[in-house]
Amino acid sequence: MARAPNKHGRDQALDWELSLKDKDKKMRPQDSHQEKLKTRDLGTSSGNFDHSRNLDSINTMSSSFTSEDSLPDAASEKELGNEYFKQKKFKEAIDCYSRSIALSPSAVAYANRAMAYIKIKSFQEAEDDCTEALDLDDRYIKAYSRRATARKELGKLKESIEDAEFALRLEPQNQEIKKQYTEAKSLYEKTILQKASGARKNSVQEVQKVGKLDTKVNGQSIQPVSSSAQITEMTAVLDHTKRNNTTRKQEVKASVQELASRAASRVKAVAAEKITPPNSAYQFEVSWRGLSGDNARQTSLLKAISPSALPQIFKNALTVSILLDIIKCVATFFVEEMDLAVNYLENLTRVPRFDTLIMFLSSSDNADLVKIWNEVFDNEATPIEYAQKLDNLHTKYCPKR
Repeated sequence: MARAPNKHGRDQALDWELSLKDKDKKMRPQDSHQEKLKTRDLGTSSGNFDHSRNLDSINTMSSSFTSEDSLPDAASEKELGNEYFKQKKFKEAIDCYSRSIALSPSAVAYANRAMAYIKIKSFQEAEDDCTEALDLDDRYIKAYSRRATARKELGKLKESIEDAEFALRLEPQNQEIKKQYTEAKSLYEKTILQKASGARKNSVQEVQKVGKLDTKVNGQSIQPVSSSAQITEMTAVLDHTKRNNTTRKQEVKASVQELASRAASRVKAVAAEKITPPNSAYQFEVSWRGLSGDNARQTSLLKAISPSALPQIFKNALTVSILLDIIKCVATFFVEEMDLAVNYLENLTRVPRFDTLIMFLSSSDNADLVKIWNEVFDNEATPIEYAQKLDNLHTKYCPKR
């Protein structure tokens, strides 16, 4: 005969039953989920589809989409750099701009990184970045302005003035660049005067040394004055010394006046020695201005450039003055090298904005151009194969008004 369970046994059975019910409740959502998965079997009727593998695939695809969406791009990195810059976190901004440049180089990213470098006083890096920006866009005014700042801090005052001056040509009404140009020019002139003052100071010191030796006459020391003859002799010596000092001062003053012109001549001489093909309108104009007054050197600079490269070099930065200078230069060697001259004239017409520049020539500039064309290019001695090309070009260079 079976024994009835005691109280403790009944309690254990009850607990076990309750625990089974709890487990059953917990399992039901999972079973329901499994049933749903079975109904979503991708075209399989057996119901034996590996749902766990399917879920892994979905999770993998989801994570891959998320990672692709979160990949950085050049624009977002640049914008993040701008935010860091506003917060004065310049090193973090530099890192962002560097990533932006690595993803897709742009003139703006280079110029922005240059500004951040200026803020942390890394002026050489700032100058290099501005140069990179201008290689990508030689009309980007901010790059000229920021390179002018960097070069001023590096002591490259002449180059700083040139950058500010070129930026002003592109945007004459920019007050900030006008101020920058004025400050750079003032500092440059001040430096020239300081060098002149230093030269003058050295000369005065030499004069003072000579004055200390004037107590001797022909190598003999002057004894204490004891007679009128000695007084007369000493007076003559002092007068002679005074005249020498006056002459020396006049010479020093003259050297101060000549120093600035000598410095300008030295810059021009250095520019003349190094004629390398320019890569941008800015480089061409700086070299061209440096050779101002030397037609032979300017011709050598122009001939160092392939005619077909002119549109790429000048892009949208060709100015009226440079255009007229080039035409005048071509006219000087037209007779000896007609084929090359015509090639330059043809490729100049392919430079962007050429038609606009010709259209808005002043009346005096237009008259000069017509005169050059009539006297040099429209010549009866020109061979017929070139005459036809020049006739076609004539309508572009000298359109009827």
